[in-house]
Amino acid sequence: MANIAFFDIPADNVGRAKHFYSSLFGWKINLGKTTPDQEKIAAMQYHAVLTGEAKEGTMNMGGLYKRQMNETIKNYVEVEDIDAVLKMVERLGGRIMMPKEMIPGVGLVAMIQDTEGNGIGVWKPVMQ
Repeated sequence: MANIAFFDIPADNVGRAKHFYSSLFGWKINLGKTTPDQEKIAAMQYHAVLTGEAKEGTMNMGGLYKRQMNETIKNYVEVEDIDAVLKMVERLGGRIMMPKEMIPGVGLVAMIQDTEGNGIGVWKPVMQ
């Protein structure tokens, strides 16, 4: 069964949001991992979020970054076959908002919209 595995929090002021979440929940928030696309990461002010110890049935990681558009928090569902999932989206009445894209060191990511207009990401992690 697919599970929500990751979240992203867009912020108008990354420092302010970092302070808010780390103070409120005790989350560890640090600059994101280095990737081949350093300019993109730097422009996004991307920070990795660790929410605590991984426990059965929960996620414990996410990201915090500079808001690019009128975005809200995004959840990502980990899937085994991203192509199969994307083929089903429109057949079920949804839309593909962002086609699948390889993010180095992360995996394949795409954004979809459900039948009610809600956005959700699908993620096929890089094999370790």
